[in-house]
Amino acid sequence: MGMCTKIKFIAFVFLITSCASLPKGEPVSSAATTDYSRMSNWAAHPDIADKADKVPEGLSKVNEADLAVDVFFLHPTTYTKKSINDSWNAPTTDPKLNERTDNTTIQYQGSIFNQAGKMYAPRYRQAHISTYFTEDSEKAKKVFDIAYRDVKESFDYYIKNYNQGRPFIIAAHSQGTTHGARLIKEVIDGSQLENQLVAAYLIGMPVPMDVFKSIQPCTSSTDTGCFVSWRTYKSGHNPEETVRGDNITVHNPLTWTMDNTYADKALNKGAIIRNFNKLVNNATDAKVENGILWAAKPKFALSFLFTSKNYHIADLNFYYMNVRENAVERVDAFLKG
Repeated sequence: MGMCTKIKFIAFVFLITSCASLPKGEPVSSAATTDYSRMSNWAAHPDIADKADKVPEGLSKVNEADLAVDVFFLHPTTYTKKSINDSWNAPTTDPKLNERTDNTTIQYQGSIFNQAGKMYAPRYRQAHISTYFTEDSEKAKKVFDIAYRDVKESFDYYIKNYNQGRPFIIAAHSQGTTHGARLIKEVIDGSQLENQLVAAYLIGMPVPMDVFKSIQPCTSSTDTGCFVSWRTYKSGHNPEETVRGDNITVHNPLTWTMDNTYADKALNKGAIIRNFNKLVNNATDAKVENGILWAAKPKFALSFLFTSKNYHIADLNFYYMNVRENAVERVDAFLKG
């Protein structure tokens, strides 16, 4: 993500732009903490009604109390507009930003996993989108460290107060994956917690095949204790701004393999594109090659407005039902041992 890009996608209410103005202030104080005993610091939680509980029309809701597994979901960057008080890190208490987060990624992405497990999604002091593009690497590190501190502390609180030894899924997209991969590396990989990991969905960032010491990329749709990852671009596009290569983990969400076999759109069981309540069948295909997942431009109402060739914002939503069903499949495989 080294060049200035603009990604528009009407499946969400928001616009992600890497050309956003850099905040003028400093990172928030590292001495500050976020209190995860307060329910207001959770965007999704089994004890509250939230947007991660939603399902598109035609799907049945699952009673969370009956689920044997948890899902710890880390949302992507929604702090993309003018910075709040010139802060590089978003406050977790800003009502407009929280509403934006809940109505977009918590509903459109987090809901994918609500059939697989009880949903936990912390609010965290996410880095402003411009942090990915600043040349001030020292400041960027401080900003991401503060965001990660919240992620780690929320996970620690979840483990100590809610988990009770239950299996769990780590699901993340974009900035969520930045922090999720670090969390797995520092807290889960090689520890006792690894025995509880059903799978990790680390989507939207380049994740090396050997990023962890113990946890490996999944090799089939029913593998557990492993991770999956991909980044989506329009077929035929040459994305100069991104990392590519055979060492980057890329799974095909239509086949759950990492080979370069083409998967026709007929295998796509349903995408969420413009209207959350309407699943779009056979929306697009998928092919893995050179560290990228390639997909054809889907056809849908007002698709002519969708001009970007970087499908980052749709990494999960193009394959909504395939990911949803796969999460349940991995849970079943894990519980059966």
